Formats: sequence, C-alpha cells, structure tokens
Amino acid sequence: MSKVKKIVFLTGTRADFGKMKPLIEVVENNPNYEAHVFVTGMHMLETYGYTLIEVQRCGFKHISTFNNHTDEATMDLTLAKTISGFSEFIKTCTPDLIVIHGDRVEALAGAIVGSLNSILVAHVEGGELSGTIDELLRHATSKMSHIHFVANAEAQSRLEQMGELPETIYTIGSPDVDIMFSEELPNLEVVKTYYDIFFDSYAVAMFHPVTTEYKNMADYATHFVTALLESKKNYVVIFPNNDLGSRAILETYKILQASDRFKIFPSIRFEYFLTLLKSAEFIIGNSSAGVREAPYYGIPTINVGSRQANRVVLDSIINTNYDASAVRAGIKKLPTLRIKKTEIFGKGNSAEAFMASLELESFWTTHHQKQFKTL
Repeated sequence: MSKVKKIVFLTGTRADFGKMKPLIEVVENNPNYEAHVFVTGMHMLETYGYTLIEVQRCGFKHISTFNNHTDEATMDLTLAKTISGFSEFIKTCTPDLIVIHGDRVEALAGAIVGSLNSILVAHVEGGELSGTIDELLRHATSKMSHIHFVANAEAQSRLEQMGELPETIYTIGSPDVDIMFSEELPNLEVVKTYYDIFFDSYAVAMFHPVTTEYKNMADYATHFVTALLESKKNYVVIFPNNDLGSRAILETYKILQASDRFKIFPSIRFEYFLTLLKSAEFIIGNSSAGVREAPYYGIPTINVGSRQANRVVLDSIINTNYDASAVRAGIKKLPTLRIKKTEIFGKGNSAEAFMASLELESFWTTHHQKQFKTL
C-alpha cells in the first residue's frame, strides 16, 4: 500500500482561501491524501473579521494557526516572520507537497520555505498580470515553486516565457469558479437576512491599498468615498486587505457610517459574497473580484486606478482613474454596457483537474532541482 501523502495548504487571506477551498476539500475527501491547512495573515486579525472562523467552519481535520502580523508598513518583516513560523510548522508536519496561491507575502514565504527544505511547492494562479507590487510577488513566488496550477493558456505561456518547464505547468482554471456555480450557494434572502442588508438594489464596493502608491492612498480613498456618496446608490462595502495604506482607507470609510445607503463589513463569507455579487447592480473599486468573478456572472465592473492594470480587457469593465469625477462618470456609463459572460478562467472543474494532476506518477517525480528552459 502506498504511503498517504501529506499536502499543506497555506492561506493568509479570505481571498486566497476562497480560491483554494475546493482544492482543500477534494484532498480532504480522498483517503490517499492528508490535507493540512496552515492559517495565518489577515485571518488572524479581528479588525478584518478574524476569518480563521470561516476556515474552522469548514470542518477540516488538520488546521494550524500562526500570527504573522507585524505592522502595516513592514511587509518585509511579515515575510520574515511567516518564513520563521511556517518553517517550524513543516518540521513537525513533514509534508510531501506545499500548495500556495497568488501574490501575497505569505505565498512567497511558503515557496521559500518549501524550496529551501527540498519539499515540492505548487503555486496556484501564477503567470497572471497586475499593475502593482503584487506582480513582483507573484512572479517571484512562481520562480520559487516547482509546480504551477494556472487559470488559462495565457498564464501558462507567461510562465514558459519565465523559463518554467511546460511539463510542470497544469492548466486547471480558477478554483473559485467551482464554487461560483455550486448548487450549495445560499440564496439572496438568506444572505441579506444574515448580514441585515435591507437594500432592494445595491452595488458592491471594495477598495484595496496599492502599496507602491501608499503615500496617496488617503487622497485616493477620499475621492472614492466622495464618488460613492454623490452617486446616490446603495452599497455593500467590504474592508480592504491589510496591506500598506489600508488604515487610510478605513479612516475614510468612517464618513460612510452616517449614511443609511451603506452597509460596511470587515469581511463576508466567500459563498455569501458570491451570492451578493451575483445579484449586485455592479461592483466598484479595485478588487480582483471585479475582473475575475464579476464577468462570469455578467455583472459590470467599475475598476478604479492601477491595482488591476494589465489584467483583462472586457466589455463589462469600465476603467477609471482615482478622481471622483472620473469614478462618477464611470457609474453613469453603466447603462450603455453590453455585457457578454466570459469563461476565460475555466469552466468550474478545477478541483477535479487538480486531483487528476495529483494522481499522475509524473507529478510526484517532479525534480526538486529546477531547470530553466530557454525559448
């Protein structure tokens, strides 16, 4: 009988957990594997909803926690602390594979720890483009990883341009699409009742800091809030991530508390968020949800600023600068959009494709000594 393989999933935010949850579940339910979830980052912060609870609600057998928080302005120290904590963890867990996602410092820490300890590292959704330091982190994480689970052929092509071997790249789509069209999503009334949202019509607002522009974030946030207030629409507002500049955004959001047109939440459960998004008038801000999930539902997006630059160009996305007048103009353009739903990030079978990859003998014989393929 072959040895049960241990697979560690490292999650640092509500966003990457939503992406990896289908992958964790398919591993958890397979007797040939043992899933471990290492929870750190924003999950551990009460200000942002203490979303460790959402991970625990899933009932996974092996959940470990680590508080890596240092200070908003010290991503480098957060990286160092995460490396230290995760390194101690893998010495006791001894995994066969580490799975990380995206472009956060926690993902980079997982890749560094795994690669320097000769443990296979699989990076989910590498090869993507964005307009900020996120892209630097994502590509660095890819180069420190041995295996890549990408969303589409374009992402695979970019990784190959970076010298990654084609045989180490598996195109499985974006795992959150598995959840987006699940029959287990709650209905809208359940979600509205749970979060006490009384709007008949509303938009979703999510505005994250851009670390390379953090000195301007207070000004950007003021313009964003001004545009929302002047639009006269209803909004479900969700806190930003905890990157450098988030405090300025949270301070500005206090202005919204005086208006009954805004419901503000530190975090919303991923499945509940998807239900809200699916029924929203539009999504506004600079969240990746506006350029990935929203187009799948045919929901228009007003994408503000540079955070999602270079991602995708779709008819459902209106790009604006940070100025309040530009954002207002974007809102006014919404009725003119002709929206066509897209499937550029997969068809909702990522977990199945992920497991099929794990079942390949060649997957587990991937060489720990990386090679660079010259085009």
